Amino acid sequence: MSALQRFLQFDDPDRLWLRGLRIQTRVIGALMLRDAVARFGHENLGFFWIIGEPMLLTAGVMLMWSITGSGHGAHVSVIPFALTGYSYITLWRHLVNRATRCLTRNASLMYLGYVKFFDILLSGFLLELVAILAAFSIVYLPLALLGFVPVLHDPLLMLGGWILGGWFMFGFSLVIAGISEFSDAAERFIQPAMYITLPFTGVFFLVEWLPPQGQKVMMWSPLVSGIEMFRGGIFPTDIPFHYDAFYLLGWCVALTSIGLPLCGYAQKHIQVR
Repeated sequence: MSALQRFLQFDDPDRLWLRGLRIQTRVIGALMLRDAVARFGHENLGFFWIIGEPMLLTAGVMLMWSITGSGHGAHVSVIPFALTGYSYITLWRHLVNRATRCLTRNASLMYLGYVKFFDILLSGFLLELVAILAAFSIVYLPLALLGFVPVLHDPLLMLGGWILGGWFMFGFSLVIAGISEFSDAAERFIQPAMYITLPFTGVFFLVEWLPPQGQKVMMWSPLVSGIEMFRGGIFPTDIPFHYDAFYLLGWCVALTSIGLPLCGYAQKHIQVR
């Protein structure tokens, strides 16, 4: 039997792996579609709101910031500062908020044989990551053409900051999803904790504006590296940005390594109704 014939056999390990990957990809796509329909419906504007909602909120914040001030430091105007900061913090807020008791709220989906809890968490993360980035792009492109924001000069740095920052948030949300299943107190603590962490997200300042000691303190926050990378790919090259991609990557791997088994353990204690 040739190698091609063995590959086409149903019981070939490589063939099974590819088939499983194809099935899980379809499952995640279906869950993203289901989540979008559940949140925004399929009538009238429908799916537009998955992009339109964060786009309108971002535009509103930029307008208010533009009215109240003309800049946030040398060579930095309000519009790109607000656009990048609000998009980033919206992703942080949405991912953490939807993680709370996520396993219990979606337990009924476990009746479907191919659906796993990780698929539910991953599909929600991908939906938010793509939708908010799409909203950012829709607002950014016309503003760049009109000269209100700087032209993107390093797309890899911008996307790297967005993806790594999103991965950190996803890993953190995995931990929250697992802990919230065991403790009602933890669920109530999450919202106040989100407000406490706002100054450490880096969305309200650039690290360069801080004194040297303040810079060292803020660089301990992985979220700061993410937003600095995101802004660094957009803002002018003469503005210094401070980030450590490997430090952020280490946090991403560590949180994911903790969150996955924690959610797996929580899954065993959830009753499907």
